[in-house]
Amino acid sequence: MKRLPNLDPLRFVLASIVVLFHIPQLSENQGLPYLEGIPLFQKGTEAVYVFFVLSGFLIIRLIYFKRQVGQFSIRKFYMRRILRIFPLYYLIFLFGIFFYHALLPFLGINFEIKYSIEQALFYNVFFLANVFEKIYDPGGILAVLWSIGIEEQFYILIAPILFIIPVNRILKGLGLIFFGYFILFHSELIPFLKIYRFVYFFLIAGGVVAILEEEKRLKFLYSNKILPVFIVILNVIYFTTNWFVLENRFLYNLLSTLLFCLLIHTLAYNNIGKQIKNSILNYLGRISYGIYMYHIIALNFSVFLILKVYENKNLNDNLTIVLIYIMTFVLTIIMAHLSYKYFELKFLKIKNKFR
Repeated sequence: MKRLPNLDPLRFVLASIVVLFHIPQLSENQGLPYLEGIPLFQKGTEAVYVFFVLSGFLIIRLIYFKRQVGQFSIRKFYMRRILRIFPLYYLIFLFGIFFYHALLPFLGINFEIKYSIEQALFYNVFFLANVFEKIYDPGGILAVLWSIGIEEQFYILIAPILFIIPVNRILKGLGLIFFGYFILFHSELIPFLKIYRFVYFFLIAGGVVAILEEEKRLKFLYSNKILPVFIVILNVIYFTTNWFVLENRFLYNLLSTLLFCLLIHTLAYNNIGKQIKNSILNYLGRISYGIYMYHIIALNFSVFLILKVYENKNLNDNLTIVLIYIMTFVLTIIMAHLSYKYFELKFLKIKNKFR
């Protein structure tokens, strides 16, 4: 299996787009000034979908390789996912429950809670956070868990599926699953798939691209140096403009899937030979899981502080906006760094034993 270039900077960029997506939302909700009308700040959900494609690409690529050499273990696969995902997922879940049920009432801040503790436990312990978020609107700290729930559901399903399918038929099997599920998702047969965002097709598509590359079927994508640059430019346009936004959800998701798959493949296999070697960017990408999980906490804290100053008319609108962005990003990165160094690394060291 060919060693891939470092994709950590991409993770940081995607996590940052999600942060940019949520800052105006909470600012508007609290009556603070905010930046509006900037397409990049409206693409947080799409950034999560790129994360899905990347996850499917890496995970299915690894399983496919392990199957080829007869070394795939479902037990080890699940243990590695558990040790990487569970600790921070459940930490944020418990903090979210404390935040909305205890801290906000203590501070005299009203927040409508539409669910019981038992309901929160049921949906989130069993990784149905996407369903929980849609039904109960539980607040941003708990709402961000929806995407982790989707990934965990997918991991639970994909490991036994790829274990059962003969290795020489995995590509065909995944391709059929992708097209079948994509059509089913966008049909009216099972409406809850769309309602609760069971967008497994993004993860499956990433895996299909990974296997197509492993089987040497995508050489044309890097046959020249212009095409990789063109693919990156298309994705930049996608995130910085609304040119590619389509009202038809089927076509929009199909276009998004195609562009995201091409982007991941280009960054992983381009023939330009360029890699980002900036140690800061690479580290920020390494802690991107924490950046994604902690940013709503940092945003709530930043907005709470700014509100106290803004109410006294000590800040103008432009300075308020700048301070919220700076404080949110700085606090998020500090929290993610401390979490990675003193919490997550303990589990990652154990995870390495299950290679």
